[in-house]
Amino acid sequence: MSGSSNTNSLIEILHFKAEQLGLELLGITVPVAPPHLSTYLGWIAQGHHAGMAYMASERNRFLRTHPEAILPEAQALLVVGMRYPAPHALPPPSSHPVGRIASYAWGKDYHLTLPALLQELLKVAEEYLGHPIPSRLYCDTGPVLERDFAQQAGLGWIGKNTCLIHPRKGSYFFLGEAFIGAPLPPTPAFSTDHCGTCRRCIEACPTQCILPNRTIDAGRCISYLTIENKGAIPRALRPRMGNWVFGCDICQMVCPWNLRFAKADGSPAFEMYPEIAYPDLRRELRLTPEAFKERYGKTPVIRARRRGFLRNLAVALGNAADPSTVPTLGQVLQEEPEPLIRSHAAWALGRIQTRAARYVLEKARKSEPIPEVQMEINAALEETP
Repeated sequence: MSGSSNTNSLIEILHFKAEQLGLELLGITVPVAPPHLSTYLGWIAQGHHAGMAYMASERNRFLRTHPEAILPEAQALLVVGMRYPAPHALPPPSSHPVGRIASYAWGKDYHLTLPALLQELLKVAEEYLGHPIPSRLYCDTGPVLERDFAQQAGLGWIGKNTCLIHPRKGSYFFLGEAFIGAPLPPTPAFSTDHCGTCRRCIEACPTQCILPNRTIDAGRCISYLTIENKGAIPRALRPRMGNWVFGCDICQMVCPWNLRFAKADGSPAFEMYPEIAYPDLRRELRLTPEAFKERYGKTPVIRARRRGFLRNLAVALGNAADPSTVPTLGQVLQEEPEPLIRSHAAWALGRIQTRAARYVLEKARKSEPIPEVQMEINAALEETP
């Protein structure tokens, strides 16, 4: 058997195994700097990475610029995609104030699932070749320009919302990569752009975070604000966040390619926990550290940590402006040990604008020891009749 036939047979086997594993997308490229590297470096230079300082570190920029340094033995870069549920797979309940969690986080943490599936693919390749293959696996976990490599591997184009869009499957996909020391020929790159003059994602974004050059101003993005941001959410952006408490799907929900092609259900490999999709805001705001870990420990939500997640819940309650939530918010303002959560609970009470809310705020002002929380209480009282 010739080397070319041998390689083609291995690629066919990898595609077959990927389908068995629930990986709908698979492509191959080379580990060299992708064409959009300059866009990434410009994005960093303009400070649009917000508080994600690790993205601008010297090591991070070096490895994104020189991906061949990640694994010097690498001869190919395998890129896979696993579908997660579309937001319309689970419609929101109509009763009691609920939050919204981005649909990719409705199940077991993809950081745990996808690398294991990539490892299964590598085992198949090693068995076929008859020897171990040097490899390095990534899934949103390292200095890899994932969407750029996915485009180079023929899996789709990068849309105006910065998501990778497959022309027949949409954009609800996790991406994973394997740098491998095996000579696999690259898949033809996806060279066409099918966004055209469409601006639906740009116009639908409530915080206007999508920039003209297909990058995101992270400091305004709801996903950043509810996950990566570890401090207070800017007051001017809170009303625009609606009831999103972890991530945001809006720019994907309005995309015509998702409306036409995206399947509702996730991959068979996606272990779904439907009970967490729309958290009861009142109940979840009282989660203890132990209860939070028990409920979300196996999901991506754990990345926000309890203080960040409950901060987000408080903002969502403020946007709901439901007078029946005043007792819950008042209890948090009086008893919650974390100042970040108390300060956002104060903001939420100010949004409700009832006498009961004002009474709770005035009572808390007398005993609140933290200046930052006091400032939020005072600002809330200025908004409350």
